[in-house]
Amino acid sequence: MGSEVVLFVEDGAVAYLTLNREAVLNALNSEMMFRIEEIFNSLETNENIGVVVITGAGSRSFAAGADIKELKEEKRRTAFIARGQQIMSGIRTSNKVVIAAVNGYAVGGGCELALACDIRIASENAKFGLPEAVLGVIPGYGGTQLLPRLIGPGRAKYMMFSGTMLSAAEAYAWGLVEKVCTADTLMEEAGKLARRICSMGPLAIRGCKRAVDGGMGLSLEEALSFELEISDELANSEDAEEGMTAFLEKRKPVFRGT
Repeated sequence: MGSEVVLFVEDGAVAYLTLNREAVLNALNSEMMFRIEEIFNSLETNENIGVVVITGAGSRSFAAGADIKELKEEKRRTAFIARGQQIMSGIRTSNKVVIAAVNGYAVGGGCELALACDIRIASENAKFGLPEAVLGVIPGYGGTQLLPRLIGPGRAKYMMFSGTMLSAAEAYAWGLVEKVCTADTLMEEAGKLARRICSMGPLAIRGCKRAVDGGMGLSLEEALSFELEISDELANSEDAEEGMTAFLEKRKPVFRGT
């Protein structure tokens, strides 16, 4: 692969972002993080892309955490960590659907990057962990908040307190990942899912993401009201008309995002 720390390729409505520091298990340094942020900022106004797939170069690692050497030398660690959390939040709140295709280790900041994505697909050799306590710190890129929301507080504490790594099968059983496949088929499966999502109504996909993410912190009554608000926005859209018309005419819809 090239010398760039992050590779970015567009394939139709799907964009592929590859963490490219294979020699150090794709550890997240500041150059890589800033490049990820730059890519996602540019994607917000790119109407041609509907889904982003994030993966790591090679078969050994998705991302083996933050670059500890860089963090050790950092004089303003709190600001450094806050910046990383901000970048992860940008991925989580992106108007694109983001899929993590996890190959090998997703540890520390790498696990938090996967958590920031909408959907996680793992190869059978994937390993997930948030072992920051062994360094005397806590997961600072959102892990202490996102992991409990996926797998429950008890299991999240178990992972963080003990530094235990989950296998792909365990991560699937606990609800940390949505699908497990062989290493050879990981990118094929991620691409297939991405293209299927892109075939749906783009306004509807964004509406689903807004409703789920925005409703998580609300009471059920408030969340249902929020859902109805989004439904009202979409109910009379051109995409809704096209979708229902196509269904009745037994043809594929042609969505325009309007």
